[in-house]
Amino acid sequence: MLKLSCKEARELDLVDYLASLGHHPQKIRNQDYWYLSPLRQERTPSFKVSRRLNMWYDHGIGKGGNLIDFGLLYFNCPVSDFLQRLAQYRPSPTFSFHPPSPASFAGEKKEPGEDKIVVVVTRPLNDAVLLGYIHKRRIPVEIARRFCEEVDFLLYGKKHTAIGFQNNAGGYELRNENFKGSSAPKEITFVDNHTEQIVVFEGFFSFLSFCTINRNQQAPLTNCLVLNSLSFFEKSRPLMEQYKQVHLILDRDTAGMNHTRKALQWDENKYIDRSDFYHSRKDLNDWLIHHHHSRKES
Repeated sequence: MLKLSCKEARELDLVDYLASLGHHPQKIRNQDYWYLSPLRQERTPSFKVSRRLNMWYDHGIGKGGNLIDFGLLYFNCPVSDFLQRLAQYRPSPTFSFHPPSPASFAGEKKEPGEDKIVVVVTRPLNDAVLLGYIHKRRIPVEIARRFCEEVDFLLYGKKHTAIGFQNNAGGYELRNENFKGSSAPKEITFVDNHTEQIVVFEGFFSFLSFCTINRNQQAPLTNCLVLNSLSFFEKSRPLMEQYKQVHLILDRDTAGMNHTRKALQWDENKYIDRSDFYHSRKDLNDWLIHHHHSRKES
């Protein structure tokens, strides 16, 4: 049977190939195509394809690469089998070929150049549009300002402004109404309140929601670990193991629930699944938004 070479496979257009598998972008911004991840179940698009670079990155699992890297994960097969499988699509007129670029994009290690997210300046959170977005997510401004900054950054040579949540290595998780990305280096964020327990979050909006729900408590919050990507979950196990109890507040999608189950298998007495609190919602922030609307209606 005819088989493509690795070079030919890498030059196939990722957007066209995903379309042939039945996956279509939920939104397109310039050359960035955002999908519901083909590798797992989710409700919010976090699988990004840069058509200009012909590279993908799944923010939910912290992995990315070229078309071959995607195919190996999608079909769970060796390279030779995937190249053989791919050959049947080669005659399709929907495919376009172009030379690959060595660069990458948000959330990955990058070569120097304009494709890299470059943080220009940070300042206290004060932009009206960003504060409006914070309000939509039902986070009080004073809590957002305590843990977040306003960040100007360059991407593809254009300046953007976003809410920035800093990690332990000095990189930022960057969010606004239309953008989700991160500046290098990618790392966890650990908030040490000197307690004997720790709460683990997947993303920083769940962490901010936790702070919001508990803002009237007199006692200090427990220690908090924001993973910023599930790819740091197992890497953070030595840190989590230092505590008597580890409360898991991960997303209730497939990836989040699989990682929760994994931790319970490690030690069901130490690790506690707290996602029942928001069992009907994707994550704690989704619950907070819905809970706010429900109280308003009642």
